[in-house]
Amino acid sequence: MSTAASSALRKAAPGPHPGALAVVSAALFGVGLFVLSNPALRFPRPSDAPAVLSAYFSANAAHAQLCAFFQFGAAIVLGLYTAAATNRMQFLGVRVTGVRIALFGGWFASFNSLLVAGLFWVLAQPGVAADASLAHALFLFAFALGGTGYATTLGLLCAGLSVPALFYRLLPRWLAICGLVIALIGELSWFGLIAPRFDILIPLTRFPGYLWIIAAGFALPRTRMVSARAE
Repeated sequence: MSTAASSALRKAAPGPHPGALAVVSAALFGVGLFVLSNPALRFPRPSDAPAVLSAYFSANAAHAQLCAFFQFGAAIVLGLYTAAATNRMQFLGVRVTGVRIALFGGWFASFNSLLVAGLFWVLAQPGVAADASLAHALFLFAFALGGTGYATTLGLLCAGLSVPALFYRLLPRWLAICGLVIALIGELSWFGLIAPRFDILIPLTRFPGYLWIIAAGFALPRTRMVSARAE
């Protein structure tokens, strides 16, 4: 006669650690910003005249190309973070629409950043920035993608992770609420396309957003309980 006994075991999540990926992405992004900075020249704004943009990228071509290199890497790792974080949520038993929203937002934030890196690389090529009208158009396109486009999609990533984590108690309540606040700020940055004063919301999404995805990546549980039966 056989006897059946059940016990609970902890199973570790497969795949790369989302927290570590978030740190790498943030570090690459930070290095990209650092190499682009020039104390002698102010980084241009969308409202600047085409001649200002032309002068800036003509003088900073080498730095812009190096910035594009690091931004490209940061974007790739952000996409990997998105895959790892949403996979972790599914591993923990969360199969709701929010996870798909996070996947959509994170991958589009990564894609927008890839395009911005490509546009900066183009602006760094010889003769491109010398054409003030072309440089202005490329910069405005990059700002729309890497500014409003990035903030709104990163907001979707934060919201898509925060809401299920709040209901399933996978993150500390305060951290999940912070994610929702960042998400709201990111979505409001959309209004920057018609009212430039909302552009201030872009850095208020980007920098706290990076801190949040790092914190969330490390705070998500790494294991779950599974039942095991022994005969």
